[in-house]
Amino acid sequence: MSFSNILIYWYLQIKRDLPWRKTKDPYLVWLSEIMLQQTRVAQGMSYYLAFSTVFPTVEDLANAEESKVLKMWQGLGYYSRARNLHFTAKYISTELNGAFPTTYKELIKLKGIGDYTASAIASICFNEPTAVVDGNVYRVLARYFQIHTPINSTKGIKEFKNLAQSLLDKTQSGVYNQAIMDFGALQCKPQNPDCHHCPISSSCLAFDKKLVKELPVKEKKLKVKKKYFNYIVVVTKEKKTIFEERKGKGIWQGLYQFPLIETATEVALDELVDSTDFQTLVPMNASIQLFNEISIVHKLSHQHLFTKFWILSTDHHQKALINWQEIELFPVPVLIANFLKEYNSKFKEIF
Repeated sequence: MSFSNILIYWYLQIKRDLPWRKTKDPYLVWLSEIMLQQTRVAQGMSYYLAFSTVFPTVEDLANAEESKVLKMWQGLGYYSRARNLHFTAKYISTELNGAFPTTYKELIKLKGIGDYTASAIASICFNEPTAVVDGNVYRVLARYFQIHTPINSTKGIKEFKNLAQSLLDKTQSGVYNQAIMDFGALQCKPQNPDCHHCPISSSCLAFDKKLVKELPVKEKKLKVKKKYFNYIVVVTKEKKTIFEERKGKGIWQGLYQFPLIETATEVALDELVDSTDFQTLVPMNASIQLFNEISIVHKLSHQHLFTKFWILSTDHHQKALINWQEIELFPVPVLIANFLKEYNSKFKEIF
C-alpha cells in the first residue's frame, strides 16, 4: 500500500467530527483554515461556531463593522488574520460580485491567503490536486524521509512543497490533504509521537535512525524583543475612562486600550511621573496607584511585553468620555481583557 493510501485509510478510521468537514462551502472552509492557524482545534471550535453563526456567508462578513469582527475574534490572537479576513470578504463581495474563487491560482491572489490556505480550499472544496504544507505536514515528511533541510528556509519551503506535491493522491486530493494534516496533529505529534503504534513506522527513516526528536529542523529564530508597557487607567468620579483605538501597523491594530506609555525599561512611579507623556496626560489633582506590583509578562511570538497597570483616580478628566460599563463592548487584546476581569472583580461594588 502506498504512503498516501496508508494515510487516507488511517484518516478514515479516526476522522474527527468537525463542523467544517461537513461542508464544501469555500467560505466556511476558508474561515476554519484561517482560524486554525496558530490555534488548536479545541480552542478554535467555539470561535468558528460563533463566527459562522453571526456571519454565515461571505456577504454577512463583508457588511460587518471591523470592530464587531475584532470583538468576536478577541482571544484568538494574531489579529491581522481577522482584519485580512474582513478585507478579503469585502473584496469578494464588491469586486467579485460575491463569487468565491474556485482555483488555487485565483485564491492565492487574495489578501491573507497564502500557499497553504489556497491549497486547502482548492483541494477540499474543488478537488484541485494541489498539496498543502503546514507545520504538521513538514513534521511528517521530515521524519518519514529523514530530511534535515530547515523547514523555515527558502530551500526547505520549496523542497517540502515539491515532495508533498509528488505524494499527493490526485484522485482525492482534499481527503489526502486532510489526512496528512491530521496525521501530524494526532499521530506524528511534535512531542512524544506514538511511533510504536504508527502505520508507517516500519518505513519511517527517522524512527529507524532514532532521529524523531531531532526532526524537523528549524533555523534559529530572531531574538525576542522585550518591551515595557505602562497603561494609565483613568477612573473619574463619574466612572468614566479614556479608551482609545490602537492605530498604526503594529500589534493589535484596531483594538482598544487605555493610554499607553512605553518605556525603555521597567519604571517606578517617580520615573513615570517625570516623563513628558505622563505629565501631558495627568491632571494636577489626580492620584495614581500601581495595580500590579509585579509586571505582567505577555508573550507574543516576536516580543515579550512587561506590563504595569497604573490606576489614575481623578474627579474629572476632559478626555475621559467612555463609561466604564461600556468598555466590554470594545474589542481588546487578551492582556487588557484579563486586567479588566481582575479589576472589575476586585472593585465590583464600585461599578
